[in-house]
Amino acid sequence: MSQIHYQFDFKKFREHLVDVTLTFTADNDDPIVWLPAWIAGSYMIREFSKHITAVTATIHHPNANNNQRLKKLDKNHWQIHAKQGDRISVTYEVYAYDLSVRGAYVDETRLYGNFTSLALAVQGQENQAIKAELICPQDFYEVNGVEVSLATALPEKMHQQAEQTIYQLTADNYEQLTDSPFEIAEQDEFWFDVKSGENTIAHRFVISGVHHSDLERLETDLSKICQSYVDWLGDTPFDDYLFMTIATSSDYGGLEHLASTSLITPRDDLPTFFEQAEPSESYQRFLGLCSHEYFHAWWVKTVRPEVFLTANFNQETYTTLLWVFEGFTSYVDDFMLQKSGVISQHSYLKLLAEQINRYYQTHGRALQSVAESSFDAWIKLYRSDENTANAGISYYNKGALVALCLDLTLLNHGKRIFDVIKVFYDKAKAQDNRRFGMTDANLDDVMNECLPKEVWQDFRANYIDGTTELPLFERLSEQGVSIEQKDDDITWGMKYMSEPTGLKVQRVVRNSQAAAAGISANDVIVAIDGLKASEKWLKATAKTQTISEDPAVCHVFRRDELLVLEVPPVSDTHVKQPQKWTLLAGENTSLTKWLQWK
Repeated sequence: MSQIHYQFDFKKFREHLVDVTLTFTADNDDPIVWLPAWIAGSYMIREFSKHITAVTATIHHPNANNNQRLKKLDKNHWQIHAKQGDRISVTYEVYAYDLSVRGAYVDETRLYGNFTSLALAVQGQENQAIKAELICPQDFYEVNGVEVSLATALPEKMHQQAEQTIYQLTADNYEQLTDSPFEIAEQDEFWFDVKSGENTIAHRFVISGVHHSDLERLETDLSKICQSYVDWLGDTPFDDYLFMTIATSSDYGGLEHLASTSLITPRDDLPTFFEQAEPSESYQRFLGLCSHEYFHAWWVKTVRPEVFLTANFNQETYTTLLWVFEGFTSYVDDFMLQKSGVISQHSYLKLLAEQINRYYQTHGRALQSVAESSFDAWIKLYRSDENTANAGISYYNKGALVALCLDLTLLNHGKRIFDVIKVFYDKAKAQDNRRFGMTDANLDDVMNECLPKEVWQDFRANYIDGTTELPLFERLSEQGVSIEQKDDDITWGMKYMSEPTGLKVQRVVRNSQAAAAGISANDVIVAIDGLKASEKWLKATAKTQTISEDPAVCHVFRRDELLVLEVPPVSDTHVKQPQKWTLLAGENTSLTKWLQWK
């Protein structure tokens, strides 16, 4: 079988451009090349092809029509006029200036890419072996210095030439290529080993961007977390693993891959040289991100929704099971921080309380089930707006709390959610390709082995397919958790921020006082009862209303138009103030049984 060959030339890095040449032998007449419209792990159509300029092809045959400007069949497919057996080179240019973990980014300091943004696939030849060359010009090294290196999970070799350095990568197929991002940059790094039985699994952590972090502390904590996962699951679905991170001022995110993860983090979330034994809240957030994406190697890349075994990257692939994969992961990620001993049980309960408070601040939980949220990911989760919290629920947030309630329900019957995950991972290991596709049916089968059938059916009907309020208070109280509740401070049922011009409204809770007055997102409240609007005056007015029961007169700018709106006093018709929870370990507690399972 012939090999697919790519060259990615970064000589135009200052213009954020990549010149690409794809060379292959046609398996059929008039072959088609295409680019994915979305990337695995991020469920929204991204339209990566919008960054590709004119695509041309050269047929390496004397009687062929050379230097064709390719005909575009649709938004991400191009056709080549050629014959079966022709050797073809396709050339095009990609604009790469997406700093997120989903795209490609090229400038004076960093050459980064997901191949879903860069590498056209040959239709019908996606399973062929691939060789890819990353061509890095000498002046990139002159700008950055000798510390420049490559990070990728793919096998690689480096060839030094006079005016450029070539990194040669190999992949078994297009899926492996597109699930293995790369970065060439000035990087700090460390290595650590994780034991899996008699085997040692090498882990590499690299970080680029400006930072002043204690990498020795990070290595100590991260190695404990990773070891805890392998101790639980028995082995790894990868031979080695790469954490690839860039530090910026405020960006945040992560994306899982077959044997690596790509992370972007605020530099303030990294450990400082003055970090206490108990990690700071910001450092816990970064450790939680690492934990989340690492677990995905087992729980999304190995066990996955069945429809993702053969996902169509040209269009949406729907599933109602994202609550299982992202929800379970969002429960397990912080749980494993405390299970590994990196954070205390007190810190874990605080993180859990934050999840619960987000849930209660989301009034759409009464309108959309977590299964429906999963199905609607393509049009809702990644396209949030001022009405999102009123209209639906996140399968990350509610999914994590469904996982909590399910775990504690299982605990009452002598099982754990970790047993369920392990059953599915063992099913994957039994497959030739070490992957297993979950369906609602086989999830039911496994759950019916762990719980009485009627218990699981009731749980599913109420909390997964339905919108019944989660039994958080009951399940946590059973574990000896002391729960303190107080009204959340959402005055008039609106979120806002203070600006020099007044209070800018960010979102309004459905059926709240603000909604009854007609206040809308992006309104700017400039005066309340004749005085300049401020947070202090707003709260004072709302408090006075509880006694006077008088409406408050607000002068509001909507765009450039001044409106006068009356905010009524709170009444039984208005939505109740959400409860803000604080979780504490009780004196006679069974937390050890829950949090430190063996």
